[in-house]
Amino acid sequence: MSTYENLLFRSEDGVGIVTIHRPKALNALNAATIHELDRMFDELGSDDSIKVIIITGSGEKSFVAGADITEMQHMSAVEGRNWGKLAQAVFSKIENIPKPVIAAVNGYALGGGCELAMACDIRIASEKAKFGQPEVSLGIPPGFGGTQRLARLVGKGRAKELLFTGDMIDAAEAYRIGLVNKVTAPDELFNTAKAMAQKIMSRAPIAVQVCKAAVNEGLDVDLKSGIAYEAEVFGLCFATRDQKEGMTAFVEKRAPIFTGK
Repeated sequence: MSTYENLLFRSEDGVGIVTIHRPKALNALNAATIHELDRMFDELGSDDSIKVIIITGSGEKSFVAGADITEMQHMSAVEGRNWGKLAQAVFSKIENIPKPVIAAVNGYALGGGCELAMACDIRIASEKAKFGQPEVSLGIPPGFGGTQRLARLVGKGRAKELLFTGDMIDAAEAYRIGLVNKVTAPDELFNTAKAMAQKIMSRAPIAVQVCKAAVNEGLDVDLKSGIAYEAEVFGLCFATRDQKEGMTAFVEKRAPIFTGK
């Protein structure tokens, strides 16, 4: 793994843990951090030892408090568009990497931080976590995919309320509206995220990957096209050793041993 200035990385039993590490800035996303995330996920995508990825923030106060306002303050229209397109591309890479990605949201997930969490497959939040898209108070809309992913996760009406008001919500409300999957005590956050990662790793890896691809693909097309895509990947999995092992193990009433082949 390469050396990073604003990210920490460690591997535990096949789980890659990526920590945004800018504690003095509440882990705000500056350009250097976005570029490092881009490079990190290229490396994680090609590392066969990593099966599931967890993203979290350094410290107990903040997951990612937003994008770095000091960098954006004096941008021109062209610079602002290019900045948004860069972050969108990196977040799309996170969203579409074949490996499952879990956000362990330990504190503030505001603006770009909320957008980063939404680019992950699953969000687990500490009871202390706070979510919001406060960009309208800065004279801009969300620019890292927030207007699109938020509406897909919580519905058009709730998304517009959060986007128009810039209000911040707590973890309980985020769970109620479907923005997060689970809420835990702060000291249980990482254990809960890792337990979910381990459960996912116990399943057939190729099947998990095609589930992710089918959901992502299906959300961008009509139902008929999405179902057709599902049929194709469903059929392809019958050519895998894992399908033979999984069904044989079921018939033989034993635990399957998946190899990802």
